[in-house]
Order: sequence, then structure tokens, then C-alpha cells
Amino acid sequence: MPTFPFLQVDVFSSEPMRGNPLAVVVGADVLTDEQMQAFANWTNLSETTFLLKPTDPRAHYRARIFTPKQELPFAGHPTLGSCHVWLSQTGQPPDGDIIQECGAGLVHIRRNGRQLAFAAPPLQRSGPVDPALVDRIARGLGVPIAGIKDANWLDNGPDWIGILLSSRADVLAIRPDYSALAGFRVGVIGRFDPGTDGDDAEFEVRAFSNRGTEDPVTGSLNAGFAQWLIGSGIAPESYVAAQGTALGRAGRVQVQRDGDDIWIGGDVVTCIRGTVDL
Repeated sequence: MPTFPFLQVDVFSSEPMRGNPLAVVVGADVLTDEQMQAFANWTNLSETTFLLKPTDPRAHYRARIFTPKQELPFAGHPTLGSCHVWLSQTGQPPDGDIIQECGAGLVHIRRNGRQLAFAAPPLQRSGPVDPALVDRIARGLGVPIAGIKDANWLDNGPDWIGILLSSRADVLAIRPDYSALAGFRVGVIGRFDPGTDGDDAEFEVRAFSNRGTEDPVTGSLNAGFAQWLIGSGIAPESYVAAQGTALGRAGRVQVQRDGDDIWIGGDVVTCIRGTVDL
């Protein structure tokens, strides 16, 4: 049974155990799809990634991303966490962008001090959500349909549906009915009130998976929200989103538009180092 380097990291937080955990297996080229899926099911984290040699000569490494149930072509916090681990394993980090190969193609990642940020991939599906589905989501979130200011598809690999509410308080008040939301990935965002919510972030985000769980901090969803809300003039070109508050976490996602690209970034810290036999 081969042994692999193994790390567990916390993404979108500078403080361990306050962000979103990710398990990473290094040098996993010999593992089968079934072995990867079985290990991701065993870790029972929202995602587990496996680092492999790239198949595209432009990439520095390849990442395969698994939930406990399926492989994803792209996900945000696994991208930053995988890059953090890859940098810890390489003796010669590149001067410029780090390029990750994944199911969605090539993703550019850059370093800004201690933080990492990825360039948001293009949305595969965007635009308005069918009113009947919005009504179902409103029931699932326990909010009046009049409380939903707008809804948009935000599919960048994970097929998120984005819901805009009026305020952070409205977002934090949600008590989801997962039976009503079954089969859909729903993200909700609302603006901070500086007078009552403080000024360390501009928006509060929550993410409800299609598995009946709430995700602590979600890079792919925040990327979709940024593309939608910056593009429509609702959000400024640079802002901070808070996520995980309802779960006792303190995730902070840095959003920055730079030319045609939107960069999604944050801190990553290593919590566990060791090996795993697979």
C-alpha cells in the first residue's frame, strides 16, 4: 500500500479552524478514480484534492477535486488550498502566476504577501432564474418572495444559484429547509450595515449545498457573486465578503477586479502535516 504526503489546511482564514478545511494528497498519480473518491468520502470534508503531474505543459500541477460524492471540475477553496500545499512542496516557486490544471481548464493563481488569489473562471451559465424556482428557493430559505431582490445563475463548475437579499441581518436570519432546496446549490448574499455590522467586510455570504449542508467559506460561489454583482454595478470593484458566521467561523474573502479579471483571494494556513496510506 503506497504512502503519500498528506496535509489538511484551512482556507480563507488566517486563524486555524476558522475557515474552510481541505484535505490534500500529494503525488497521487498512481491512484485510481475509485480510490480518490473513496478517500474523499472517508474524510467527509466538503472537498478533498489530489495533486498530480500536469498533462498541459503550461500548468505547474494538476488538481483533482472530490466531494464525498462526486468529482468537481472546479472549486474555489480547494484551488487556493491545493496551491498552498503545492508551494510548500516545491523548492522553486515561480516568479509570476501559478497555473493549476483542473477539470475546468487552466486556473491562474497569484500571491499577494501571505494571501493567494485565483482568477475567477468564466461562468458556464448565468442569467435570471425561473420565477417558479425562485419561489421554491424562497420557501426553502424561509424568506418572503418580496425579500429576494434578485436571483441569478452562477455556474462556474458548481452550478450555484445566487440570491440577493437586502441585508446581512436577513442573510444570518435564514433557517434553511433542505428538503425544499434538495438538488440545488443556493448561495445568499446581503450587504453589511456599517453602523450595526462593523466595517471589516461589505457583504455576508451563506452557501447551502445540494447535499443538505452549509459550506463554511466558498470560493466558487464568491467568484460567481463577484462577477454578477460587480458586472451589474451592485458591488464595488474591490470588497471583502464574510462567510461562515452562522457556523462559528470567520471566513474572509478578498475580491478585486483587475482589468477583465476578477480575483478571489484569502489566507491559507496548514493545520495537519503527515502521511496517508492508500
